[in-house]
Amino acid sequence: MKKHRKWMKKRHAVFTELARIVMTPVARHKYGVKPERFKEQGRRAYLILYNHQTPFDQFFVGLSFKGPVYYVATEDIFSNGFLSSLLRFAVAPIPIVKSTTDLRAVKTCIRVVKEGGTIAIAPEGNRTYSGKTEYINPAIAGLAKKLGLPIALYRIEGGYGVQPRWSDGTRKGKMRCYVSRVIEPEEYAGMTNDALTAVIREGLYVNEGTSGGIYRSDNRAEYLERAVYYCPFCGFSTFESSGNIVACKTCGRRIVYDEDKRLTGIGFDFPFACVSDWYDAQSEHVIGLDLAAYTKQPMFTDTADIYDVVLNKRKKRIADDAAIRLYGDRIEIDGIEPGVLRFSELHAATVLGRNKLNLYAPERTYQLKGGKRFNALKYVNLYYHSKNTNRGDTDGKFLGL
Repeated sequence: MKKHRKWMKKRHAVFTELARIVMTPVARHKYGVKPERFKEQGRRAYLILYNHQTPFDQFFVGLSFKGPVYYVATEDIFSNGFLSSLLRFAVAPIPIVKSTTDLRAVKTCIRVVKEGGTIAIAPEGNRTYSGKTEYINPAIAGLAKKLGLPIALYRIEGGYGVQPRWSDGTRKGKMRCYVSRVIEPEEYAGMTNDALTAVIREGLYVNEGTSGGIYRSDNRAEYLERAVYYCPFCGFSTFESSGNIVACKTCGRRIVYDEDKRLTGIGFDFPFACVSDWYDAQSEHVIGLDLAAYTKQPMFTDTADIYDVVLNKRKKRIADDAAIRLYGDRIEIDGIEPGVLRFSELHAATVLGRNKLNLYAPERTYQLKGGKRFNALKYVNLYYHSKNTNRGDTDGKFLGL
């Protein structure tokens, strides 16, 4: 009988320590933060659950805990050939297909726990666009109970101010990263899944969509157009940012993103105090749409490079600068077969990183990678609104994040 290979390797601890040596000064220099060490860790394994604010969050977690941490990570990082192979060799993250129920990922987590490993998951599954902790799937409670580890709730505060998801750069400001609470197995054993989910949500909820703190940069508004596609004066629109200002390309109104995250109209009263207010109004606008009215003319047009993704293996570019049209019931893409991806046939849609879009069709997975100003979020929001409507949930609040 073939011997079962262990997931955990001794080399993972070596590479983890090398990463800590490198990433400690990076965290201090780039983000201005020194993650607080979890002194009570001892030799115990934990299930670490953390809110997701910056692309560096996994390193903050790693700097607070000792020993290797096995991160549940999106499939995109496993589709990059040699670099993905190197990552697997060095730290063996646990792959998961984003925006789906991935039973293989669950089985791998159980396997790591049986071998004595610590696992880290961002249960939002997405970095926040608005500054508020996003939707947390209640399935996290069932997984936590199945794993049976003490749960360390790891809070990242200030990350949205320092580096919003829609931004390429960082700002000078205050951050804090720390374990806020540990939930012991004896404590959650008697909880219902709903009750445990509520405790997790409360422990990880951070609202940084309000004004507060000072975050200094000369490019504070770049690239806010990755997050917003709704103008309170024009409806659906496109935007363009420069420096600390973002402008609606339809009506020309300009808005300043201030150092305290407040939004200020130039020469007019802007109705939203902060990005989270704008984001919420945008979501409500989408939820109120009758998508049947948008099947003849496209709601948006874009261009992007198109990739054919073999999950957890590789991706291949199949079209350059392809024309894309977003309708109320489908996405049309020039240069690929089939050129029409109907919402009713897609399994899922998700945003990866700052502005890459993955579309999960029955036979293939497509990745759309546009330019710097490409807004992938609108495709995901409208797809999920269509999905909610088709199953009779016309008030559905979940729009994919």
